[in-house]
Parts: sequence; structure tokens; C-alpha cells
Amino acid sequence: MAQAPEAAPAAVQPVAQTTKVAILLPLSGQNAQIGQAMLEAAQLALFDLAGDRFELLPRDTKGTPPGAAEAARQSIAEGARLILGPLFGAEVAAVKPVAINAGVDVLAFTNDWTQAGGGTYVMGFVPADQVNRVAGFARSRGISRFVALAPRNPYGDAVVSALQSASQRLGISAQVERYEQTVTDLSLPARQVPPQSQAVLLAEGGQRAQGLAQALAANGSSPQQVKFLGTGLWDDPTLGQEPALVGAWFAAPAPQSRADFEGRFERTYGRKPPRIATLAYDATAIAAVLAKMGSPAAPFDRTALTNPGGFEGIDGLFRLRDNGMVERGLAVLEVTPAGSRVLDPAPASFDVLGQ
Repeated sequence: MAQAPEAAPAAVQPVAQTTKVAILLPLSGQNAQIGQAMLEAAQLALFDLAGDRFELLPRDTKGTPPGAAEAARQSIAEGARLILGPLFGAEVAAVKPVAINAGVDVLAFTNDWTQAGGGTYVMGFVPADQVNRVAGFARSRGISRFVALAPRNPYGDAVVSALQSASQRLGISAQVERYEQTVTDLSLPARQVPPQSQAVLLAEGGQRAQGLAQALAANGSSPQQVKFLGTGLWDDPTLGQEPALVGAWFAAPAPQSRADFEGRFERTYGRKPPRIATLAYDATAIAAVLAKMGSPAAPFDRTALTNPGGFEGIDGLFRLRDNGMVERGLAVLEVTPAGSRVLDPAPASFDVLGQ
């Protein structure tokens, strides 16, 4: 009796690979509240954009460099293909060699621009783009004589360097006046500024910026004749409580998209997010989108990460540069007693800004 032929084996369907991405945050320690809010912002991005085969691996840095390095090692061992975070510059410095050794890139939340490069991209808000944008706008309004009034600290160094670079490109003069960051009598640095200046760029925020503006006005730099300029440190609705700063200009991400995000965050979690929570949303959004669009073998290759067209995030248009810096399309805002208002909108594409 003939035997029945054996059934052909069923075709084996390949199992789709899960793309794992780590997010390193201070989930314990003194900055745990910020870390938790940033994780929640990342989870909003997951809900909005992530596919079924995307897995976010939250890991606690404990707010320390050794904790961040260990969190990076652990997440890479578990298969993370990209690292989001950590938050602080010293933590990023500890994570970089771990990531480089594993061939994993990092989208760091720090604003310490000295950590950029070697596969680490600094997502935090840094002054160079802000100075270029507000100086370029001021130049378009006929201002050609600038003074940078900056403390002797790394932030002041960055602001001065950016204005000096912009002066060559824009054809403006840029006088530099520095002062010790510990000075308490702000009339002293104010006296260093010639009253005939057309614009004074202040490398301070908050009460220090308010105090300097008041001292400058008292020393003859009337805000009616001298335009006060600032950086993203002025992204503060209380700044216009100082009359000398009303009408001043600064460059920062356009506020509307962030306002929508903050409202949604508050409705979801019952509290307002910290300002930097948008960085966690945008970094997670990049990862989720590239994981769906890119090659399964290399979803986060640098060609994709540094797409010159950039990405549209909560904080507006931005793109990752080969040097590890993040270039942002910024709006120019004017300080008013009721907060800031958009004076010149952010560009809709990087075609406007050039490659």
C-alpha cells in the first residue's frame, strides 16, 4: 500500500525585530522630579508616533556620572541601538566613551555644547543659533553697532564668540565688554557700555538681565534709543516686569507649539512640565520615526540622523549637524509686560537658512 506523501513544511515567517532605544534620566536623587517629567514627555511621543516594534528602555542615571555610565552599559547590553539623554554635561561625558566603544549614537539633553561630537548630539538650547538669529534680525532693522555685555563664564564666552562670528558675516561692529560673574553692583558693568551704542546684547537671564537693563537705562542707554537684545535665557514670561526690557528682542523657539504640548501634558499628568521636557519628546519622536522609516539593520545611521531637511519638533524646526550641534529654526520675540510676542516667525524650512 502506497504511503501518503508527507505534507510540505509550513513556510517560516520571519519575526520582525524590535528596535530598542534607551532613555537615560535622573529617576532618583535630587533631580528625580525633572527626570520623571521628561520620561512622561517621552511616553507621549511613544503614544503619538511609535510603532509596535519600538521599545523604549528607561534607565536611571541617579543624577551622577558613574550612574549614567552604568545605565548606558546596561542598556547597550540589552540591545539599545540609540541613547536618548542623559541630562547633565558631566553625565554625557561619562556616557560618551561607552557609546563610542559600542558604536551607538547619543541624543543628549544637556546644553553643554562642549560635549558635541563623536556621535553625541547636543539637543539642549545653546546660545550660538540664538545670537545669530537676533543679530541678523537687528541688522535687517538697520542696527550695525553692537555691544556684547557678558559675564566671564562659559556662557558669556559662547555669546561673545557667536556675536563676533556673526559680525563678520553681517558686516556689523561688535564691541565686547566683560565683567566678573560674581559682581553684585550691576551699575559697574553698565558703565562699560557707551551710551551711543545701537544695540546691547546681554548674556544673562532672569533677575540679572532685569537688573542690567535697569542699570543701563540709568546710565544713559535709554531703551528708546538703544535696543536691548537677549538669548533664549529670556524665554521667561516675567521678564517684561522690568520696564527697561519692554520692547527688547530675543530669539527662541516659537511658543505656540510648546503651549499646545504643555496643555496636553498637564491634562494627562495633572501638572505643568519643566521647560526641557520638550527635548525628551522631540528626541523620542526622532527615534520612533526613524525606527519605522529606516533600515531594520541600521535604523539610526548618521545619514538619517543628520538629514539636512531636519525634523519638526515641539520646539520647531531643528536638524542634527555632523559636528554634534543641533541647529534650530528660531523666532524673534519681543518682550512685553504680558509676556513675549512673536515679532518675526521661525522659518518654515531650512531652505531659508541655507545648508
